[in-house]
Amino acid sequence: MKKLILLFTVIFLLSNCKTATKNKKVTGLIAEKAMVVSARKEASKIGSDILQKGGNAYDAMVATHFALAVVYPVAGNIGGGGFMVYRNNDGTKGSLDFREKAPITAHRDMYLDSLGNVIKNKSTLGAHAVGIPGSVAGAVEVYNKFGSLPFNELVQPSIDLARNGFIVTKKQANSLNNATKRFEKVNNFKTLFQKEWKEGDVLKQEELAQTLERIRDFGKNGFYKGKTADLLVNYVTELGGIISHKDLEKYKAIWRKPITFNYKDYTITSMTLPASGGICLAQILKSVEPFNLSEINHNSTKYIQLLTEAERRSYADRANFLGDIDFVKVPMDSLTNKNYINKRMSSFSWKKATPSSEVSHGKILGYESNETTHYSIVDQFGNAVSVTTTLNTGYGSKVLVKGAGFFLNNEMDDFSSKPGVPNVYGLLGSEANSIAPEKRMLSSMTPTIVEQNGKLKMVVGTPGGSTIITSVLQNILNVTEYNMGMQESVNQPRFHHQWLPDIIRMEPNGFTKETKTNLESLGYKIYEKNSLIIGKVDAILVLPNGQLEGGADPRGDDTAVGF
Repeated sequence: MKKLILLFTVIFLLSNCKTATKNKKVTGLIAEKAMVVSARKEASKIGSDILQKGGNAYDAMVATHFALAVVYPVAGNIGGGGFMVYRNNDGTKGSLDFREKAPITAHRDMYLDSLGNVIKNKSTLGAHAVGIPGSVAGAVEVYNKFGSLPFNELVQPSIDLARNGFIVTKKQANSLNNATKRFEKVNNFKTLFQKEWKEGDVLKQEELAQTLERIRDFGKNGFYKGKTADLLVNYVTELGGIISHKDLEKYKAIWRKPITFNYKDYTITSMTLPASGGICLAQILKSVEPFNLSEINHNSTKYIQLLTEAERRSYADRANFLGDIDFVKVPMDSLTNKNYINKRMSSFSWKKATPSSEVSHGKILGYESNETTHYSIVDQFGNAVSVTTTLNTGYGSKVLVKGAGFFLNNEMDDFSSKPGVPNVYGLLGSEANSIAPEKRMLSSMTPTIVEQNGKLKMVVGTPGGSTIITSVLQNILNVTEYNMGMQESVNQPRFHHQWLPDIIRMEPNGFTKETKTNLESLGYKIYEKNSLIIGKVDAILVLPNGQLEGGADPRGDDTAVGF
């Protein structure tokens, strides 16, 4: 009898042990004072090292930014652009727009043939797809306003990394190998990336090291003037593109007032236009705010249905109203007005899907981007930055500047090449986002900072083209509504709807068969694909005790480093 009791006790303990292991809460890196979370360990470490030297979040931003251009060429860049949202330790907030611009000689119909049809690949592949890069101007602008350490100390680690090389990961090797044919197609020389890559290879980039040295020594002029500018303009011209020295010299990053709004007892600050993220995020969160999410299970049929319907309406508005606010009048206040949003959601029913064919943009009251990368930083002084930067699709236009060693973006595809015709992400646009000289193209980037009771709560952002907005949204709700930790939140399976095409994209193996069947019975179309990744979120959560928890996305090689 004693043996039998002992046996049952052992079985009980083992089963409990298994349950405990299964239900164990996932926690990301915990740091006492400061943290950097980015797409690559090397870049996060360089940023964290700058903080340990006494630098602030802005110094770390500059260092991380240039490091990603070296170790993460698929999206980290000096040949692209992006946005930064910041919050200083005294609570002051702001944002910087260093989005690419259309060249001076660009025009509305530049991607159309004589019959008015969009010319395939002209806005995505090769020299015609390139917008004027803003990355270097953005980093220098941040440094000039907020930097504290000598500028050369912030750039030097990336120069060393480019010159001495770094180890290629398995995911990176696959990414490079998949792009080889396109590198070959658009460049008129054999680039250093055109070889069979394998995990463990060392990638050295001497030409990029020299380009970074010119930036180190001459700041903005080291890129937009002199040798680098000559190499860029000459090569783009050689390939038939239209970027000029005047385009580069005229480029300026712009400080803008961010979008700030309340969601329950949280204050959310995100990027304003030409990034659509802030407006769409405000619209979607305000659309779901009246519903009691505590009574709706996470990633259940009702949860997915509610977010899908809110997203559907917001993306319809995005397609019609949004563009560069320096060029078009956008009814920002009206689009985020509570009465307007409630009216937009009044056609929502739990009983069935609202087909996108029945959802157009709303009637407003009056006027007032798949490859991106994001990094989040909180320093030991309490300053926070959220930065999303991009080349648009992987390796951008695939054009590698001869003699300078960096890829150029293909951001021109983020304009409406022809209003009503979808871009590479399936996003539609209107006249508001049509091409014009020196105009900035609409973006989905959503670098975001969340506060609670006047204190920093969360720094979040992600790459992912049109899925950026919905990935940031889901992570905010994971933490604020479902009390998840940062890594636990980032690990959750994600879904996405963008009005058109009228499908719910779902990451594979993350949602129950019952949930998917229920959604289909309500009239929703599900798109699930093995390789489908929605966002690679890099975020930081401030814990109740003041410590920081990093959320580094396991979908990539993303890593949090802190102290």
